[in-house]
Amino acid sequence: MLATDWGAASDRGKVRKVNEDSLLAQPPVFVVADGMGGHAAGDVASRIAVAQFEELAGTDRLSATEAMAAVGRANAAILAAAQEDGAKAGMGTTLAGLLIVMAAGAEHWMAINVGDCRVYRLQGGELRQVTIDHSEVEELVTAGRLTREEARGYGRRNIVTRSVGTEPPPVVDSWMFPPEDGDRFIICSDGLTNEMVDAEIASTAAEIQDPQELAEKLVERAVAAGGRDNVTVIVVNGPSATRGSVADEKTAPRPGRPLS
Repeated sequence: MLATDWGAASDRGKVRKVNEDSLLAQPPVFVVADGMGGHAAGDVASRIAVAQFEELAGTDRLSATEAMAAVGRANAAILAAAQEDGAKAGMGTTLAGLLIVMAAGAEHWMAINVGDCRVYRLQGGELRQVTIDHSEVEELVTAGRLTREEARGYGRRNIVTRSVGTEPPPVVDSWMFPPEDGDRFIICSDGLTNEMVDAEIASTAAEIQDPQELAEKLVERAVAAGGRDNVTVIVVNGPSATRGSVADEKTAPRPGRPLS
């Protein structure tokens, strides 16, 4: 398994009474889930989702199929829990993750997301968002009806268009790519990105190499900037590129696919 260093931090922020975020940071799985529903047990939904990935922790040769199946199990488990307890009806969660999977005989990074949690990749000092938000505001930006700056003040920016815990099951977006020298990743809930722009996240990462220290500092700065939502961050520092891991048609970014 790829050697990685990682750190994680979470805070309920200044406004929320409960931290509805959950996380798992245990190779080869790094997942952040942001529960939705508040009174309808969003914290329960995020914990249920993360629990499905715990089964994959410690797996030496994880496949992309197994990673995607975990999201399917999470969706089914959330729906089942809501059906058993009417007070939890309507709960759900957004989710983003970074996993180490086998593809074409070599270890690769795999990013997944449903909703507006994000995976960022830091390469050569440049921060790039790997995932694409499933949100109303992202659709407006893509359509050219809002600029990125306008989107930050958009009143419905918290409206997501996909979540885990729905019927029919959500389409899960996934990206697979080989490791490269200097890879660093940030997996986060929108509590971070609602308070800090990408340039601020990148500059903070440039200051701090240690993953635990960086995760804590990002959470601290997001809370200080307003803390209007729960904030959760996982930072993963990868090793040098794995020998023999070469990008090909099997490792190119691929569109989302429905869960079976």
